[in-house]
Amino acid sequence: MTQTNEPDKDTCTGNCASCSATTKCDDPRNADAPKGLPPKANVNVKHVVLVLSGKGGVGKSTVSANLAYALANRGFNTGLVDLDIHGPDIPKMLGIEDAHLQSYDGKIIEPVRVTGNLAVISMAFLLPERNTPVIWRGPMKMTVIRQFLEDVSWGDLDYLIVDLPPGTGDEALTVAQLAPNIAGAVIVTTPQDVAVLDSSKAVEFIKKLELPVLGIVENMSGFVCPHCKEEIDIFGKGGGEREAKELGVPFLGAIPLDPEMRKAADEGRPFIIRRAGAEESPLDDEDIDRLRFGLVRLQVYADIHRYEDMEAAQRMKYVASTLERVLFGRLLLEGEEAGDKHQCC
Repeated sequence: MTQTNEPDKDTCTGNCASCSATTKCDDPRNADAPKGLPPKANVNVKHVVLVLSGKGGVGKSTVSANLAYALANRGFNTGLVDLDIHGPDIPKMLGIEDAHLQSYDGKIIEPVRVTGNLAVISMAFLLPERNTPVIWRGPMKMTVIRQFLEDVSWGDLDYLIVDLPPGTGDEALTVAQLAPNIAGAVIVTTPQDVAVLDSSKAVEFIKKLELPVLGIVENMSGFVCPHCKEEIDIFGKGGGEREAKELGVPFLGAIPLDPEMRKAADEGRPFIIRRAGAEESPLDDEDIDRLRFGLVRLQVYADIHRYEDMEAAQRMKYVASTLERVLFGRLLLEGEEAGDKHQCC
């Protein structure tokens, strides 16, 4: 039997709360049921960026944390919402896992401040212990998502980065309906076919919601042996880029698989700021350059072909100057004309 969202008076039980046809039904018993989509959350933000994927373990939180830090370093007032209710990892990656939320009036929540212009909200700040599970169904998660958006003292934000759990379920759909001024979504995948298959579903999910797909990021793309410098494609390579071409969306770049990236997350210091201690690193400048540029490509992919032809010294200068600009390609460019070319030297 085909299931539809149209009202059927012959099978109606009168339980409007669980009926998918509530918004189209004119039954008198449905008079008090809310019609249409829920109102947008009241949060003052210029651009909301969703970071999601089709499956877990591909590095969404890594991308979200580094992107938020990069935007904050650029001088933008940035918020980071960790909406992975059941597995909140952002506080660990930012070194703030021991922080707790506060409210001065019992109504508005104060976010945890990482820097003067980077604020974070996460379910992890509300848990009594680090290993306490969150055992919630959809309605409770939808309620907390609205609270994380509009009951938090964000102030005036330039960017709000939303780190979503895997898949296209309650959390992704709810924030897409509630968040104002959504600039678009970044889809994170790894190169192997299984991950790419699921990431394509995330792309189609965003398209069905009529939101822009900012592009696809390929994480864990290739591994450079620290001893012989040979590159090994542990999870394959190029799957995300091929999928981006097939789906007609931008390819934002590839981030290599490297122990330094893992150390950065475990130590609570995003990779984008961890380079300061590179003298202790077993990687040479070219390796670090390659890693950092993988993150930079999230921001300025329009000029990517120029990087491949640069000498090592030019590349480092290009990376350093680009990190200061920290922008999402030309899609979220502020205060500059889209036609301007980024100067690397």
